Amino acid sequence: MNYKIIINSLILVLLADLASGQVSMGGKQSVEGTATILDFNSQTGNIKGVVLPAVDDISKALSSDPASNNGTFLFNKSNQKVQVYENNVWKDLSDAGSTNDLVINTSDERSNGVVIGAASSPAKGVLILESSDKAMILPRISEPHKAVKSPYPGMMCFDTVSRTLAVFDGVRWNYWN
Repeated sequence: MNYKIIINSLILVLLADLASGQVSMGGKQSVEGTATILDFNSQTGNIKGVVLPAVDDISKALSSDPASNNGTFLFNKSNQKVQVYENNVWKDLSDAGSTNDLVINTSDERSNGVVIGAASSPAKGVLILESSDKAMILPRISEPHKAVKSPYPGMMCFDTVSRTLAVFDGVRWNYWN
């Protein structure tokens, strides 16, 4: 086996990915449009969404650089709500009810996270998207409240029927225009 060819091929693939600054996920072979930094499976019948990090103390989720915090999404374990940090304050994206059957990720995250679109970022997070001209396209699911049989708290997707942001708070789906 010629390791030099394998290494050179791997380097070329990585450089091509860095040059475009675009990533597709969930078995998707290409990114839709040039203004997309992260794109997910959008095939009919998709039932997989983005699951946000579940955080015990939201103050620890913020960077010391205030400008880097706006746009931070998380599942707040203390109040059982999906929240976004917007205009320097936390805003609820869900209206959690009874949490008796709530199952929350308790894994211990020790990494600094993955940054896509830049070499580094002052923001804190498991996945950080940095771009001044590209956006993330959420996974598209038709009626997630019907299609996703076991949603996880903090799951987000785009409902293709209501054409809204769908957020699962551990009890119910919340839809945002």
